[in-house]
Amino acid sequence: MSLIKMHIFHSSQQAERDSRRIYQLAVCYRCNNIAVITHYAGVSKIIRNAAGQKCIFSTTYRDHQQVLAERASLSQYLAQSQDELPAKRMKDSAIEAHLPLGTQPALREKYLNSHNAVRFGRILEDLDCLGVLICYSHTWNEKIQRSPLSIVTALVDKIDMRQNIIYPDCDIKFTGHVTWVGKTSIEAKMHMSQCHDGAYTDVLDATFVMVARDPENKRAAFVNPLKPEGPDEEAIFRQGEINKKRRVELSTASLLKVAPTAEERTLIHNLFLNTLDTRRERNIFNRIFGGFLMRKAYELGRANACVFAGCRPTPVAVDDILFQKPVEIGSLLMLSSQVCYTEGMHIQVRVHTEVLDPLTRQHSTTNVFHFTFRVEKEVPAVVPQSYGESMLYLDGKRHFGETMRNQC
Repeated sequence: MSLIKMHIFHSSQQAERDSRRIYQLAVCYRCNNIAVITHYAGVSKIIRNAAGQKCIFSTTYRDHQQVLAERASLSQYLAQSQDELPAKRMKDSAIEAHLPLGTQPALREKYLNSHNAVRFGRILEDLDCLGVLICYSHTWNEKIQRSPLSIVTALVDKIDMRQNIIYPDCDIKFTGHVTWVGKTSIEAKMHMSQCHDGAYTDVLDATFVMVARDPENKRAAFVNPLKPEGPDEEAIFRQGEINKKRRVELSTASLLKVAPTAEERTLIHNLFLNTLDTRRERNIFNRIFGGFLMRKAYELGRANACVFAGCRPTPVAVDDILFQKPVEIGSLLMLSSQVCYTEGMHIQVRVHTEVLDPLTRQHSTTNVFHFTFRVEKEVPAVVPQSYGESMLYLDGKRHFGETMRNQC
């Protein structure tokens, strides 16, 4: 058995408070080349405790500048090209983590909401932390005491729910590993299952894309290439290539860059003809930041869907979360949510966060979250009242359609 620790940066004071509250040592061992976390108090705790001083961590704002200076000295260990780095296998980054909600009541309390149900936002936070740990495991160099890389979340490609119920009193198991690697980016797939009636059942599958930055988080850094072993791993790697091409195509076809198709223009025009009231334009250029904010964004989006439907919604999918810009310490965050599309008993919610620098009074947006919820009754149709709302309507319709195709 080996005791492993890892420390990472948190980009906000709230994240630092959360980390001090929840992180504690985790005992790990390798079983069939899979790192297994057995003493568990939440996946997000593992990041600082599961990889042996791989990074330097600042716990207060006072020592933040000192830590930055220490990390700057690690730049000498960065590879100048990917060819300098040894290829890694998928099993090198394989991790299994257990969340004992059924056997640790004190831990369970941190994951329950007022309805005695599991807080899905906490699960999103754990998935994000586990994805970072997987990527650090892939890039780990035993010859260097601390990793020169800063691994950050670039986007959440897809989270597909396999069942709608997460039992509050049953243990949860997370597994995951690297599935595709570019020059500076890493795709990690994670699976969550839950032990119920003596057997583990599938709960969700998640695909995250992480990027490697230099120690000061100023430029991209090279990561170890991935070497698939056998036909199954080669198929997984090819799917990663397909996912990359799909993300590029979706970005190119964004409604903020390309006009709607003829079919979509017709749809908007028909909606307009059925609308008698015209309201003023609203700003549609909204984006968001993520990390631990996924939990905050989900909770806001779920509350919005609950108010809209008049009943408790169930998450179906989390789609296409792009992390475009980090939030500097001292910035103010403003989250807002909008129901942009509905169909039958499904609600598509868009959540965005705006960052305000109190010194320069400049506003900037850094992320967009797309959540699909299901309720137990038919919900009213959303009718856009302006061109801007129409663009959000079409964007929501596209994300909902993609989610439904993946559910089939």
